[in-house]
Amino acid sequence: MEPSSPRKPHLSSLPLDSENKATEFHPFSTSPPHMLAFHLAWLSLFSCFFSTFSIPPLIPIMRQNLNLSAADVGAAGTAAFVGSIFSRLAMGPVCDLVGPRIASAALSLITAPIVLATAFISSPTSFILVRFLIGFCLANFVANQFWMSSLFSTSVVGLANGFAAGWANMGAGVAQLTMPLLYSFVKSFNVPENTAWRVIFVVPATFQAITAIMVLIYGQELPCKESIKVSNKPKESFLRLLFNGLMNYRGWILGLIYGCCFGVEMTMDNIVAQYFYYRFGVNLQVAGTIAACFGLTNWFARPMGGVVSDQMAKLFGVRGRLWGLWAVLTVAGLLCVLMGRANSVGGSIGVMCMFSVFVQAASGLTFGIVPFVSKRSLGVISGMTGSGGTVGAVVTQMLLFSGDKFSTQTSISVMGLMMIICTLPISLIYFPQGGGMFCSPNETSIDEEDYSLLV
Repeated sequence: MEPSSPRKPHLSSLPLDSENKATEFHPFSTSPPHMLAFHLAWLSLFSCFFSTFSIPPLIPIMRQNLNLSAADVGAAGTAAFVGSIFSRLAMGPVCDLVGPRIASAALSLITAPIVLATAFISSPTSFILVRFLIGFCLANFVANQFWMSSLFSTSVVGLANGFAAGWANMGAGVAQLTMPLLYSFVKSFNVPENTAWRVIFVVPATFQAITAIMVLIYGQELPCKESIKVSNKPKESFLRLLFNGLMNYRGWILGLIYGCCFGVEMTMDNIVAQYFYYRFGVNLQVAGTIAACFGLTNWFARPMGGVVSDQMAKLFGVRGRLWGLWAVLTVAGLLCVLMGRANSVGGSIGVMCMFSVFVQAASGLTFGIVPFVSKRSLGVISGMTGSGGTVGAVVTQMLLFSGDKFSTQTSISVMGLMMIICTLPISLIYFPQGGGMFCSPNETSIDEEDYSLLV
């Protein structure tokens, strides 16, 4: 992939491999281009999560003002995830063509006005439509992971992907915490309730636009394209890249697995504040604070998944990455079942916090495997996996949290059982050079260029 526009390369302070990918990762450094790009990537995606999940903690108030039924709220939650399915799938090939910097910034700038439009909704139909359109900005996740995989070597790519996505996902938790507080702050000036919640949506919209501009001005896809090894094989067309990615069965399995970890995480972000508000009778601010605890564990939980993935790879190769993913996701499923069966607010919060750590770590472990599936179609595989996350969110939202067929606590427990069952296909993933959970590697030598196309 070529950078989307000519940019003067920066000399890196980090040790690099033959492809100019950094072999070390220092999350608290801002040195260009690698670490600066890391901070721009997670901050931009953070703003998108903040925008998307700025609505759920305010639903008890919006529901009264807009006369929303339970079916309307469920449909809007599903719509928010449906919007990001297709945008995530499309974002992968777009990153392959124009690079993650342009793709990320363009999508954020396009969707920022839609976030602001939340202030003007007046009916259940417009509420559902706005949530659907805002969901498109979550496709920036694909650009985020593509960017990290382009800048960091295989020895630290799981760590880089985990930190970039984990810190970004905290945007959901911060939104759950701050939006009710902003609402209360504005309302304290004797602003009518129906106006107060509308005014505060200028905050996520402005934040998202500012981060997009920062990505455009300061971001850089590749550190120094002149020194990157050039393949002797001709550059492939867009359709060929897309075909290679779609024909790789590993991408489809990883999409399923990601739906059972990140998809579940997004569903919880969508319903957890309402769950505590209605089931345990806590007030809006307390419900938002509890919900924020679920999202804020991303600060360390998802990066921890990346660390576990890289460490398991050092000990056992790619087989270690697969086993690590299976074990962590299985524990997450068990904790999800237990959360639905907890009958006290304290016990429910405790189990929820443990569940959030494991389910978010599983997401980090999943994207610790993605960069090894296909080098040439990395964007497509990233898009397939990322789309799987939103498909999982849509399925769980529609089956378990739309309407009143099941109680919310029962639906949470059933969701945990679904997670456990869906871990089984991990055993089908096999890499000829690395093996699988129960299979040894193929001892036959395979050319590096050809290996990236294996299906």
